[in-house]
Amino acid sequence: MKKKVNSLVLLISIFLLQSCSKRYLSSVYQPISTPLDYTDLENWAVYPQNTPSQLDFVKPENKPYDVDVFYIHPTITTSRKNSAWNGNVSDENYRQATLNTAIKYQCSAWYGLGRTFAPFYRDAHIRSFQEQFKPVGGDDALRSAYKDIKAAFKHYLKYENKGRPIVLVSHSQGTLHAGQLLKDFFEDQPLQKQLVAAYLVGIAIKTEYFENIPFMTSPDETGGFVTWNTYKRNHLPDDYEKWYKGSLVTNPITWDDQKATSYEQHKGLAYYDGMIYPNSLSIEMIDGMVWAKTPKVPKRFWFSFIKDYHFADITIFWKDIRENTRMRIEAFLAKS
Repeated sequence: MKKKVNSLVLLISIFLLQSCSKRYLSSVYQPISTPLDYTDLENWAVYPQNTPSQLDFVKPENKPYDVDVFYIHPTITTSRKNSAWNGNVSDENYRQATLNTAIKYQCSAWYGLGRTFAPFYRDAHIRSFQEQFKPVGGDDALRSAYKDIKAAFKHYLKYENKGRPIVLVSHSQGTLHAGQLLKDFFEDQPLQKQLVAAYLVGIAIKTEYFENIPFMTSPDETGGFVTWNTYKRNHLPDDYEKWYKGSLVTNPITWDDQKATSYEQHKGLAYYDGMIYPNSLSIEMIDGMVWAKTPKVPKRFWFSFIKDYHFADITIFWKDIRENTRMRIEAFLAKS
């Protein structure tokens, strides 16, 4: 139990640091000259031949679908004492943080529905998103991170895809990169026909972001994307007016335009004890955001103090996401 609690604390601390505004150490940006070799399985957090133990709790599917899931994790490099601009995928602490948080609590929602691919990549440090750091290294760090993602995806297409349908999944910084992948590889290109759905979570996306990849508004729609950001009911982030208001938002329980849902509609939250808790969440849709009540889970005392549910954008809708992905895959395959 202690190990499970510690992994949850790590998850919360990593994602809550993304909203902190305290001073960070920094350094002069140095371009990354050495590309990652994605033929080396050590550079993949999840690969069909390389599945980490953090996914062992997911109940195996009787018959996985003939589709692929490509998952891009959120920001892991968040320490204020780390002056580097990008993460180090060779660092064991970085690797374990990725596996014990993003892979266990996010990627797991899709794991087993099809073959799963999740690259390690040199993510941009969280300070890269702050205005004062963007021109002095932040923008460069994000571009470097995307180069890794692009290289991983090219490897996947060359050696693994073989025409299979694709579910693209991401959170936070990962969604920034996933959006660019969709523009570079899918939009108005032959690969768009293989897109089952893109789950672009944790970044505000405006209507005009894509020209020809649709925002999906029904639970069995395919070929487009869904997106949401979650906050505690009756609270708003400080930058709501600038970043979130007016952005697209999906109801991650009903997957349509329903404005509110009851506890009874909630399929399940993935918790640190390895259990899935159904009927534990009710939500309300507002302009650009999902408002959630404090989840009804054991030892939820700590949850009552948290306003920003960014770290839990996926975990609190874990079973809802899994079942919706199943529905979209079946709808896609039925049309193929």
